[in-house]
Amino acid sequence: MKITRFVVTGGPCAGKTTAMSWIQNHYEAKGYRVLFVPETATELIGGGVSPWTCGTNVEYQVCQCRLQLFKEQIFEEAARTMDAENILIICDRGFMDNRAYMNDEEFEEVLSRLGVSEVEMRDHYDAVFHLVTTAKGAESVYTTANNAARYESVEEAVRVDEKLLSAWTGHPHLRVIDNATDFIGKLKRLIAEMDAFLGEPVPFEIERKFLIEYPDLNWMENNPKCRKVEIRQTYLKSLDGEHRRVRRRGDKGHYVYFETIKRPVSGIKRLEVERRLTKSEYKNLLKDADPECVPIEKDRYCLTYKNQYFEIDVYPFWKDKAICEIELHDENEPVYFPEELTIIREVTGEPEYKNSALARRKPDAQ
Repeated sequence: MKITRFVVTGGPCAGKTTAMSWIQNHYEAKGYRVLFVPETATELIGGGVSPWTCGTNVEYQVCQCRLQLFKEQIFEEAARTMDAENILIICDRGFMDNRAYMNDEEFEEVLSRLGVSEVEMRDHYDAVFHLVTTAKGAESVYTTANNAARYESVEEAVRVDEKLLSAWTGHPHLRVIDNATDFIGKLKRLIAEMDAFLGEPVPFEIERKFLIEYPDLNWMENNPKCRKVEIRQTYLKSLDGEHRRVRRRGDKGHYVYFETIKRPVSGIKRLEVERRLTKSEYKNLLKDADPECVPIEKDRYCLTYKNQYFEIDVYPFWKDKAICEIELHDENEPVYFPEELTIIREVTGEPEYKNSALARRKPDAQ
């Protein structure tokens, strides 16, 4: 049995309700068992529990977050009893959506009262798909009439959309589906991004890599659309042409763990298989570390810009340059860089700029 957990999120009136129907029809036809975790805020507000009826916003958010996690746990427990090979759990919003409705102090208090960390709550989903509100790019169809819990004006909807996207920035698999096409095209792009993650038909990774001048860390760290993640990457013994690695990913002492296997298909396309690890599994796999490689430690800045998701890797042994990567759905998809980044040149496919090559350098030569 393989259970995959997706979050479908986005600003008000983004098309989530219709998207759920498309997801169910598409993946049930492919043989998946599809389960839907309903949106928690709509349930609570519709039942009379809201930030304006509870004592404080924190009290409400604790209730909402606790119910969100409980529902997800129940759905996963139920999924494990089912006679199905592939199960897709779709969360109509996830834990981090709640952050958009709290200030930093309130969010930290909620995390403390629940005994969880931001990294743990953000990254325990396999992938996150953000549907941009129709209030941004399709204003003529924005409405509050189809959801009793929705009250935002067009301007407020845009602000909420940006806060939600900021809350999820930092997740390793965040994809943004904008309003560049009509609504049917938007839903087709959502399904295509989900297919790409699930490996339908195969899990290709299309990635472009750019050498950039050393970025302005102050600008990135104070940008609400950017999140810093600490990464320690260790390469394992692998077959020729294959890269096998384990990764510790997180911040402030809170981490999640992954194993990734990559096989080249072309200069820009690779076959990628990734699985989440427990801490003990991660430590056990470290015993199979490639003795020819040193662990790579880097700060990764995850940045959303014009509905694209950049990953900027800053290495401790480089003081004049860094690497900027972006994963694409299509090899011919254009890339739009923020003006704060200075591109030196594209280095996609150049072996010396691969992490596996950097790991083979001697520490004193880096």
